This record gives sequence, C-alpha cells and structure tokens, in this order.
Amino acid sequence: MPDLSGFHHVKLPVSDLIRSREWYTSVLGLRVEIEFVEDGSPRGLALADASGRLRLALRLDPVRAEALAGFDPVALQVPERADIEEWRHRLDDLGQPHSGIVTGHKGGSVLVGLHDPDGLEIRLYAD
Repeated sequence: MPDLSGFHHVKLPVSDLIRSREWYTSVLGLRVEIEFVEDGSPRGLALADASGRLRLALRLDPVRAEALAGFDPVALQVPERADIEEWRHRLDDLGQPHSGIVTGHKGGSVLVGLHDPDGLEIRLYAD
C-alpha cells in the first residue's frame, strides 16, 4: 500500500471571510498564500505558517460554519510543552478568551477553549 505522509491542509467553513482572515492572521500568525475568487468575489483563503508546513484553508460557507460552532475540528501541534505556556501568554496579551491549559490523554499539554470568530474551537497541543 502506498504511504500517506500527513495532511496537506484542513479546510474550515467560515461565515465572514474578512473577519476570519483577520483572526487567523493576527491571532495564530498565519499568512495568506492564495485567495480564491469566484464570480468576482472572494470565496476562500489558503493560509500557512511561516515554515509553510502548517496549512489551513478557509471557505466561505455560513451554513456549515454555524452548524460547527462549538465543535473542535482541529488541534494544532506546538513543538514543545513550554511553548503552550507562551501561547497562553500571547492569547492573554491579545485579549483572546480561552479555557487554559489541560493535560492531554498522552500526558501532553493542551490549550483548550480558543474559538475563532464562528465559534470553532482551535486547540493547541504539545506532546
């Protein structure tokens, strides 16, 4: 069987592309790689971290964004447990509500309760 080597990207539905673009770039520090325009209007974004290894896509889809509010579809890997504490401080400095750091199932550190503008929970996880 051929190998799989990881995720290329994860696509998340959003209700307001401009508002979500601002949140994902300012809070998570992602940058826009591609803007998808259909019929003359922006419909999606491809975002990446500085290394280009982490990629998220945002797709304008208000109905699905509303349906997923409160769900935690993705946990982003953080290199070291100490980095989770740095993220907590960053989020506090930005005034971004979260529920703090908990111990993960394998003993790692997980920052929970961070929500994007549509209420999707984005978790930060370090093994």
